[in-house]
Amino acid sequence: MLTANPKRARLFHDKSLAKEDTYEPFLRLLLKGNWFIKEKSCKILALTVSARPKTQNGVVANGVASNSKTKLTTIDAVLRGLVEWLCTQLKKPSHPSRGIPTAINCLAALLKEPVVRSSFVQADGVKLLIPLICPASTQQSIQLLYETCLCVWLLSYYEPAIEYLATFRALPRLVDVVRSSTKEKVVRVVVLTFRNLLSKGTCGAQMVDLGLPQIIQSLKAQAWSDEDLLEALNQLEDGLKDNIKKLSSFDKYKQEVLLGHLDWSPMHKDPLFWRDNITCFEENDFQILRVLITIVDSSNDPRPLAVACFDISQFIQHHPAGRVIVNDLKAKERVMKLMNHESAEVTRNALLCIQRLFLGAKYASFLQEWS
Repeated sequence: MLTANPKRARLFHDKSLAKEDTYEPFLRLLLKGNWFIKEKSCKILALTVSARPKTQNGVVANGVASNSKTKLTTIDAVLRGLVEWLCTQLKKPSHPSRGIPTAINCLAALLKEPVVRSSFVQADGVKLLIPLICPASTQQSIQLLYETCLCVWLLSYYEPAIEYLATFRALPRLVDVVRSSTKEKVVRVVVLTFRNLLSKGTCGAQMVDLGLPQIIQSLKAQAWSDEDLLEALNQLEDGLKDNIKKLSSFDKYKQEVLLGHLDWSPMHKDPLFWRDNITCFEENDFQILRVLITIVDSSNDPRPLAVACFDISQFIQHHPAGRVIVNDLKAKERVMKLMNHESAEVTRNALLCIQRLFLGAKYASFLQEWS
C-alpha cells in the first residue's frame, strides 16, 4: 500500500489514531523475526516517520495531542532505534544481498532529518558509507551507488559530518564516481555534493589536486537534460578557479604529495619553485620529505615513484643540508631498490637521486646535462 502511494503514510498520523502507538510494533519487529519482516518493518517506519505532521513548536509524534495521558514511543526514540538498526545492517547485514541496499534506501529518506544526521554521525555511520562509493555497472549497483551518494549529499549540509567525510577520504572516491559515471542522476547528486563541500576546510584544495577542474570541463561538454546539473557545473567550475587562485604553489604541491597523486605538473621541474619554497620543506620536521620517502618505499605506481625520486633529488640540490637530511632519513637504501625497476622513467630518476646523494648537487647536475 505504501509503495504504491507513499502519501498514504499520513494516515498513520490521523487524529483517530492519536492514542495508538503506531511506531512501537514495527520497532519491535526490527529486532526479531525473519528478514522479510525486518525489511518491511524498516521501510514502513521510514515512510511513516517521514510523513509525520510538523508543528511550529517542533514535531508531534503520531499526531498525538500534547495533553494526552497515553505514553507513546517518542520520535527521538524511534529515530535512534532506526539509526542503530541501519548501522548494524551496514556493518553486519542480516541478509547477504538485501541488507545493505535496504539500509541505504531508508537512510536516503531519513537523513533529511537533522536529528537523524546527528545520530548517524554519533554512531560512526559516515565511515560505513565510504566503501560503497565506487563506480557501478549493473542497474542494481547503480541504484545503490545513487542512494549512497544521496546520503553523502544530505550529510554535506551537516558540519560535523563534513569532518568525517574528509577524514575517511570520501572525495577521491566521489571523484572516481563522477569521472566514470554516465548516469545523469548519479553525476547530478555528486556534483551537488562537491558544490556544498567546496568552501569547507581543505576540500576545495583537494578537489583541485584530484583533477576535478578537468573533469568538470569534460562533463560540461556532454549533453545533460537537467538544468540544475548544468547550473551546478558552472558554479563548481567558478569555485574551483577561485581555489586555484588562492592556493600558493607550495600549498598545491603539499596537497599533491599528501594525497599521493604525484604527477609531472609544471612546479616539479621549475627551478624557481624549488628556490623559493625550499625552506617550506622544513615544516613539521620535514613532513613532506618524509612522505616522499614513504611513496618511494610503498607505491606500486611508476609515475609517483619517478616523481618522488626526482623531487628528493631536487631537495638535495636546493637545500644547503639536503644530502645530510636525506641520508639521515634513510632514503638512500629505498631509492637504490628502484635502480632495477622495470620502468625506465623510474630508474632514470632513481639514478639522478643517487648521483646527487653521492656526488653532491654541482657534479650531479653536470652529469645530468652531459647525459
